[in-house]
Amino acid sequence: MRRQLVDELRVLGLRSDASFAEVKASYRRLARRYHPDMNPGDREAEDKFIRITKAYQALADAMPTVTTATVAATVTTSQTTASPSRPKVTIHKTAASKVTVQVNPNLTPEDQALKQKGFDQLQLLFQAQKFPRAIALVDGLAQRLTDDPEVTQWQAISYQRWGRYLVRHGHHDKARRALKKALRLDPHNKVLWQEVNRDFQRMEHASQQRTTAAK
Repeated sequence: MRRQLVDELRVLGLRSDASFAEVKASYRRLARRYHPDMNPGDREAEDKFIRITKAYQALADAMPTVTTATVAATVTTSQTTASPSRPKVTIHKTAASKVTVQVNPNLTPEDQALKQKGFDQLQLLFQAQKFPRAIALVDGLAQRLTDDPEVTQWQAISYQRWGRYLVRHGHHDKARRALKKALRLDPHNKVLWQEVNRDFQRMEHASQQRTTAAK
């Protein structure tokens, strides 16, 4: 089981002697990079995000009682014959992965809890493709948690996903308004700009097809 801890460290791009502080830092960096909201429609990124989250949870469960120094020592001893007296380490796996939102030091504990709850509800609404409800939720959250950049980012993503949904269903005028709103909310997000550009290209392609069919 200790060898499994080393495998989880490798998933996070860490050496076997990494500290738990390094584990947390690496997880946060990779989670931001592969988060589904930052990679809409990218199944590979989503699978990677799930894998690194599970790796972090396994390490978080085990490392309070087993340090990474112990894990590193286990790598060396595992190459030799196992000793009957070697203590066993049990990793408790959680049933599902839960993403924890960034902690905003300017928020009260109550508002931070509200932010986490809002994020969890937002993910469920995205999965159900209930985008108008998602927008209503995040707009209300933004009014309560003003100047929280992460919430503003959620707003932009919500409008972009709503816009993409409208594009797919042929409601191009509404889609343009939603996509432009997304860019106004988060104008410096390069990934968002790329996704919105793809959506506008889809609309342009659909318009060209209609023009060709009408001739």
